[in-house]
Amino acid sequence: MRTIPILTCLAALTVAAQAQQQPPAPSQPPSDQQAASRTMPENARVYIIWPPDGEVIHGGFWIRMGLSGAGVAPAGTAKANTGHHHLLVDTDLPPMNEPIPNDKNHLHFGLGQTEARINLPPGKHTLQLLLGNEDHIPYDPPLYSKKITVTVLPGTEQAQTDKPYVYIGWPQDGMTVPTHFKVWFGMRNYGMAPAGVSKVGTGHEHLLVDTDLPPLNEPIPNDHNHLHFGLGQTEAVIDLAPGTHTLQLLMGDPDHIPQNPPIMSKKITIHVVGPRVPPPP
Repeated sequence: MRTIPILTCLAALTVAAQAQQQPPAPSQPPSDQQAASRTMPENARVYIIWPPDGEVIHGGFWIRMGLSGAGVAPAGTAKANTGHHHLLVDTDLPPMNEPIPNDKNHLHFGLGQTEARINLPPGKHTLQLLLGNEDHIPYDPPLYSKKITVTVLPGTEQAQTDKPYVYIGWPQDGMTVPTHFKVWFGMRNYGMAPAGVSKVGTGHEHLLVDTDLPPLNEPIPNDHNHLHFGLGQTEAVIDLAPGTHTLQLLMGDPDHIPQNPPIMSKKITIHVVGPRVPPPP
């Protein structure tokens, strides 16, 4: 089992190449791995879950970053169909063929964070997400969210914990949902990393359906009661039969073994009814 460290943010580093005196070598076509690191599935989408456009906020707030159709991985992780978030504050999109800047207007979440505590001065501000690959370079075509505007008012900052925890953002406890629905995985003070990727302060989600917690010193089972999201997914569409069901999240390390101490959500109960309808966007 892995021991939980204190969460730290990663800073992006850019290294300038020195000019060479000899003539440049003929250019080589990109490798399959390099090409994969610049592209994403056609259905991948980046969006801001919270705050909504036009929200009025008092003091600091948690921004929740959404990614559908792909997975989240820490910076430096070259894995197809994954990337990590960058938050653009009061600025336009940067060049799409260069590493995203790292400054007060371009916040990097290179540990694979999907939520972050933000403090902005009072006034109107714009927020926009831009997904980057392992080298902080946007994808081709780029994946970015709609730019939103929020108004920040003075507020009293409340005490925050740095303890990692996970929760089910949707559906909520006691909800009635259709047979085909989306589950959002909430996670604070920790980073997301695909299975097999060993990075301090990260893990990936497992959804327990109609079952109790498994042994916490063994790999989490992989069956219809224990759904694995080893690509680093932060949401998933699942199908359940009509009836009452329980859902609970459990984080796992690179080998699917729960963290020590375990990071788990509250178990919730939902009521599934037909007919099948599309999940929320």
